[in-house]
Amino acid sequence: MTRIMASEFLKIKRKMILFLVLLGPMGVIGLEAVNFGIRYDWLTEVYKDDLWVGLIGEVSMLSIITILIGLTILTSMIANIEHQTNAWKQLLALPISKTQVFTGKVLLSIFLLLISCFFLAVGTIVLGIALKFGTDIPYLYLLKMCFFPCLAALPFIILQIWLAITLKNQAIPLTFGILGAIISMYSMNFADWVPWKWPLLMNEWEEPMYSVFAGLGTGILLYFISLLDFNRKDVK
Repeated sequence: MTRIMASEFLKIKRKMILFLVLLGPMGVIGLEAVNFGIRYDWLTEVYKDDLWVGLIGEVSMLSIITILIGLTILTSMIANIEHQTNAWKQLLALPISKTQVFTGKVLLSIFLLLISCFFLAVGTIVLGIALKFGTDIPYLYLLKMCFFPCLAALPFIILQIWLAITLKNQAIPLTFGILGAIISMYSMNFADWVPWKWPLLMNEWEEPMYSVFAGLGTGILLYFISLLDFNRKDVK
């Protein structure tokens, strides 16, 4: 797998994928900077009990749709590298298994999203300090709100990479992913078992870990199902 991952990183070296990884968190932090800049007095009054928790909550809510749209575009761009050059047959003719190829794409997508979440956390800290919220930063809460939505969205990562690999027409996976992101925005009142609600980290127990576990469990199951399908059919 080490060679597979090294190869995947080489493929994206000169692509816009790395820029996209930075663009998402930069966009979220930029919008929140404008939000707090315009409504500073009102927002600081609303969150006066804990300014950092308020800021992190605001960033988190905006970042969820960014994560879902970002993973849709990201997985499409990763899979489209082979589609654009018609290189799937050559790739699968190499002495590597289909399992390694598919797993490499999945791991690359997850890794890049986690890197994006890391920059989101760093950007939130920088923004909070710039807003003069002090240095008493709730790091554990910050990490939870930045990384947990990404982990809860694992089923969508797997599903999107599977669609992007198996379908040469990327309009279909892109449309599916964007519609899913829109649905997630209005999923607060959905039942807890609905996957689009999981990235919001909301459930009747008020415990984000339940949403994370649901996402991880379903994502692992979808991984094996999509892997079986990928191994069974020819990718054109």
